[in-house]
Amino acid sequence: MTNVAPTTSSSVATKSPASGTAAGKNTIADGVVEKVAGIAAREVPGVHDLGNGAARAIGAIRSAINQQDRGQGIKVEVGEKQVAADIIVVAEYPVALQQLADSVRSAVTDAISTVVGMEVTEVNVTVSDVYIPSDDDNDDNSTESRVQ
Repeated sequence: MTNVAPTTSSSVATKSPASGTAAGKNTIADGVVEKVAGIAAREVPGVHDLGNGAARAIGAIRSAINQQDRGQGIKVEVGEKQVAADIIVVAEYPVALQQLADSVRSAVTDAISTVVGMEVTEVNVTVSDVYIPSDDDNDDNSTESRVQ
């Protein structure tokens, strides 16, 4: 008799149990790994947001309806034993960008290794923008007349 498992549109991470334990297979969806990576990246000081402009615009709409996509700005490739991740961040000014990228890489690697229990082969970090708080202040004044 052949066992046929149903397939889904998204791939999943699987891990066989350790020797001497009950037979079976653990399955962790890609979306779960993305959320773990997203939570870890957001906790790094100096990260203002995740994702590029389009992803952040969609995220703003989600926030307006009280939903949050913790995997925004995160793309993972999950194999049977290993994970690779691509992270897009918006940095707060004037944080040191190379150090921020290294800190994000370390936090994401630790979180995936600890929470998901898989080896991380690489974490690529892209700083797509720098958030400058004074930009928000200028937007508030744009409705005022410049002349009397």
